[in-house]
Amino acid sequence: MLTLQDPAEAQPHLNVAASPVVAIVGATGAVGVELLHCLEARNFPLSRLRLLASPRSAGRTMTFRGEELPVEALTEESFEGVGLALFSAGSGVSKRYAAAAVKAGAVVVDNSSAFRMDPDVPLVVPEVNAAAIAQHRGIIANPNCVAAIATVALAPLHRAHPIRRLHAATYQAASGAGAAAMEELRESTAAHLRGESFEPKVLPHPYAFNLFSHNAEMDPESGYNGEETKVVAETRRIMGTPALPIGITCIRVPVLRAHGMALTVEFDTVVSAEEARALLAAAPGVKLVDDRARNYFPMPSDASGQDDVLVGRIRPDSGDPSGRSLSLFVVGDQLLKGAALNAVQIAEALLPR
Repeated sequence: MLTLQDPAEAQPHLNVAASPVVAIVGATGAVGVELLHCLEARNFPLSRLRLLASPRSAGRTMTFRGEELPVEALTEESFEGVGLALFSAGSGVSKRYAAAAVKAGAVVVDNSSAFRMDPDVPLVVPEVNAAAIAQHRGIIANPNCVAAIATVALAPLHRAHPIRRLHAATYQAASGAGAAAMEELRESTAAHLRGESFEPKVLPHPYAFNLFSHNAEMDPESGYNGEETKVVAETRRIMGTPALPIGITCIRVPVLRAHGMALTVEFDTVVSAEEARALLAAAPGVKLVDDRARNYFPMPSDASGQDDVLVGRIRPDSGDPSGRSLSLFVVGDQLLKGAALNAVQIAEALLPR
């Protein structure tokens, strides 16, 4: 549990100013770059943007709205005058600096795993549980990318027909492991096509034309890795279903930036594929891609760079004769809805209306 300071001493603002000073922590990383793009593309009403990163990145410049902005070295004094701090530099950085940002008067939206299961920190996907934002005490957690993308697709179904059980198999892109993993995929693919050997440095196994169990640390006792346990815990928390049975297998695939997932969902009542399509077609943040005649369904190549979560292959689960289960395929851009876009949507919800 995060303890910021005595509540009598700290009164974090529930909202940010109409045109706040915004800081991006981890601005030069893959998600940091996407945060910059999202703020610009969505015309976020900020008065000034500050780019913060490690000392080795200080002095670089990045372009925002046609202006070259300097990257500053992150310190505990970096947040003076900042109203909104978007963190994407890993859990260690968040644990060290988030409290300093809140103390300085900023609201923190954190993209790391540092606070996601802290009961005092809301874990938010705006299309699913936006009301939780109002409960924050200075920090709001951005979910794991798989949990964020999956719950956008699951929530409209769950509201109409409560979910009893979920099984997921994920196909996760290089972007989930950062810019270095994306570059390793490019380099190893080029080497493979040239017939050259390539020694992986970022990921534990050859990446080009290969797939493998997600590289998060494995629990030898349970047989589940850290990514799988995070997705289960965070999906339950976002959906407000603390006891929901979830089975999951997370696989790393040679795709640059969009995660796919095959979901089989058991509901408490019979649900037709036609009703599910109608519910998803009307849901915010969802794009229905379900063309059986053309065998055209969600693909990473279509989802990359797109805000919406693509959902298709909606069909009855042939393994459940009761008619209460559906299978579907979901794809979402890991760097956007799985990270930067979701954070900026949370920030937009904090603006005064």
